[in-house]
Amino acid sequence: MTFLKGITGKPVFLMRRGVESDLFSPARRARTSGPFRIGYVGRLTTEKNVRFLAALACGLSALGHRDFEFVIVGQGPDSAWLRDNIPNARLTGVLRGIPLAEAYADMDLFAFPSTTDTFGNVILEALSSGVPAVVTSRGGPKFLVQHGVTGYIAANEDEFIRYVGQLLSDRIAHARFCHAARAYAFGISWDTVFESVFDAYGHAVAKSVAVKQQITPARLTA
Repeated sequence: MTFLKGITGKPVFLMRRGVESDLFSPARRARTSGPFRIGYVGRLTTEKNVRFLAALACGLSALGHRDFEFVIVGQGPDSAWLRDNIPNARLTGVLRGIPLAEAYADMDLFAFPSTTDTFGNVILEALSSGVPAVVTSRGGPKFLVQHGVTGYIAANEDEFIRYVGQLLSDRIAHARFCHAARAYAFGISWDTVFESVFDAYGHAVAKSVAVKQQITPARLTA
């Protein structure tokens, strides 16, 4: 924004991408107990690095964690491989609407190992559901997570596993992250996003009126 403002000499406003905070909400959570649930939503393809979820499961087990499970939402050519290589995983296929929102809300942590995404709507949906996220430091998702507040940004696979293990072990910290994730989502709801758009239009209209008021007298006297 600063760069554009500098080269154009004009006001610059950012229109952020929003999330449906009413649909994706922790109020939809039905689980009250059970294993710590690690979730993923998206295409099950190579470019999403989803096979790392199996390494994550093994890494957590090596750290001594046993009370966890995976719920993987989506479809793709890696579906069968994931089903064969992550014993404690449930693959739901594609979900939409309320069933998808309920799946998010019933997660305890969102794991997104992709290194190629330019944004990541699924991360916003998870955060809005009160679910902290662990993402990689490559690509756009790192700009959606507040490191140490709403989740973690991992520089490598070992860090990714360690961060997930930390939230699995420390339920007090996990609860704090869940609250922060939902609070952050309120700031990026579509209502909030459109309010900023209206403010930008208001600025443009006000400037246009001011310019017209300045030039009208000159035209009248010409």
